[in-house]
Amino acid sequence: MKAKRWIFGACLMGSSLLVGCGNTGGDDSSSGAGGATSAYGDAPYEALQTVAEERNLTPDDLVAAAKTFMPSGRHDEYMMFASGGHGGQMIVIGVPSMRILKIIGVFTPEPWQGYGYGVGQDILASGKVNGKDILWGDTHHPALSETAGDYDGQFVFINDKANARIAVIDLRDFETKQIVKNPISLSDHGGTMVTPNTDYIIEGGQYGHPLGWDYAPMDEYVEKYRGMVTIWKFDRKAGRIDESQSFALELPPYWQDLFDAGKLVSEGWIFGNSFNTELATGGVESGAPPFEAGASQRDNDYMHVINLDKAVELFKAGRVDLIKDFPVLSLDTLIEEGVLYFIPEPKSPHGIDVTPDGAFMVVSGKLDPHVTVYSFDKIMATIAAKNWEPDQFGVPVLDFDSCVEAQIEVGLGPLHTQFDNLGYAYTSLFLEPSVARWSLGGEAGTKNPEADWTMVGKVPVQYNVGHIAVAEGDTVSPDGKYLVSMNKWAIDRFAPVGPLLPQNFQLVDIAETGDTMRVIYDMPIGMGEPHYAQIIKADKLKPWDVYPEVGWNPETQSVRLDYARQGKERIERNGTTVDIYMTAVRSHFTPEHVEVNEGDLVRWHITNVERAYDATHGLAIPGYNTNLSLEPGEAQTLEFVADKPGVYPFYCSEFCSALHLEMMGYFLVKPAE
Repeated sequence: MKAKRWIFGACLMGSSLLVGCGNTGGDDSSSGAGGATSAYGDAPYEALQTVAEERNLTPDDLVAAAKTFMPSGRHDEYMMFASGGHGGQMIVIGVPSMRILKIIGVFTPEPWQGYGYGVGQDILASGKVNGKDILWGDTHHPALSETAGDYDGQFVFINDKANARIAVIDLRDFETKQIVKNPISLSDHGGTMVTPNTDYIIEGGQYGHPLGWDYAPMDEYVEKYRGMVTIWKFDRKAGRIDESQSFALELPPYWQDLFDAGKLVSEGWIFGNSFNTELATGGVESGAPPFEAGASQRDNDYMHVINLDKAVELFKAGRVDLIKDFPVLSLDTLIEEGVLYFIPEPKSPHGIDVTPDGAFMVVSGKLDPHVTVYSFDKIMATIAAKNWEPDQFGVPVLDFDSCVEAQIEVGLGPLHTQFDNLGYAYTSLFLEPSVARWSLGGEAGTKNPEADWTMVGKVPVQYNVGHIAVAEGDTVSPDGKYLVSMNKWAIDRFAPVGPLLPQNFQLVDIAETGDTMRVIYDMPIGMGEPHYAQIIKADKLKPWDVYPEVGWNPETQSVRLDYARQGKERIERNGTTVDIYMTAVRSHFTPEHVEVNEGDLVRWHITNVERAYDATHGLAIPGYNTNLSLEPGEAQTLEFVADKPGVYPFYCSEFCSALHLEMMGYFLVKPAE
């Protein structure tokens, strides 16, 4: 039967939605995008109109639905890696469908993947603070690895603001491989932006405190409290941070915030901002002004301009002090060697973003309605001319007027800026709340006929937007097309679920030029408070379908020496140590009966010998806080003491086949004599 091609048109006349169609002729036997064979036969428009009227949908609603709907079996064009906030995890979201594709366990145990419940304990243990297990995190700023300033899809990094930790996630299997605890700091809001070739991961601090966590009274704040930025060396071949080649910079006790790396013309420099240059110390309980008042009195704070190449050179030359055995470039050394400069920036800044060409740095002050654009060339000229005055710590403060390229009034409460491929910038406005679109000037705006640093338009969002993410918007070659507004409040957007409401991610269509922007999707996020995200073209990601070889250890990305091989399953006893070599395949474990004695040390080696796509098995052992997720080819080893006699039915916790319920066995712990 010949299928018909249809042309859809919709208009709103009064309160009636009229939907028309026309047959263009032609034959098409497909039912995909090319041919529109309908399940509703010859009456798809009548069905569409009925649905629209029943649900009170406008033509704009229908267009938005069409732009975000992803038919079964089709994949999103982009993937968004979003922080999981207080959940301590990372959220992977398809764009434009806005479907959650995965939760990656990072700083918090994640039972579905067995992370922290049989595997991953060593990774989580490396994030201990003062020897204490810290099994949660406040994840804030993910950063995708880059090559030549473009996302390359190999790794993603994220920080834990609450405990000053950095995590490394390998995007071949979307699993956490390393957690590094900062030895000198307990707070790090400004991580984890990367340099253009991912040579270094930048971890900016937050609140001033004695470096190394030593005690000092508040009345010694100026003398003994300090800020910091840590430069972590990343070994791409090993897929790990190399702590031995990493170091920190001592900064004044202003509160450092976000950092960004220079690119192209500004590569080799990093830029950060700060607040509380007032050096407020709070103390409302003693009658002092509260922090929010004391830390927002001045009209300006300081942008940090850091010569990273020079800092690396000094570190390699051994010009460091050791704090808790970690190398730190002292503030005096930074000043003496011309590494650190400040520039006045608008009041209480929260974001700093480098334009795609690397020529300009954009800063927003929460209490100033402008975005301020600084020119890298002008900054370099001002440094060369020594046009500065020192602050109270001796850091050169460059002349503001000599460094600024433009100021654009965008609205109330500007925070963060992203860029597209058309010469536009987008800034979140927390207080309005909306997202402002403005045109770039100079080289950055050459694709844009409006390239004269001017405001273009706004799109309202609900409500109180913090960060925004544009597709590839942090790179040297943004894609544009989509923007996600990461809103802190939802209020009336979704069904009530008690006093604690979800956050709201709104997808904004920014593909058209000028002031045309449309919110086309609202997405509730009911886990933590996602803070920031980056969006990568999905075809840059090359994840494995199955692990490369049977016996694969995801923690080392190599084959385990002691993995259990099919046909060689067995139980071995050596004194009070019992080694179990077990395989899992649809729909049984081998062996199925495991008997040990009370008090035995059990080392349970299990391999999923499947090679079929998505043929995952689990191993859940009741009473021992254990659950594994074993992807095809994966091998893991559990180690525990069988400390209580009894019979423990273990089972496959990942639905794998029609006989899934029968995939079980008995772990028997015989009472001690």
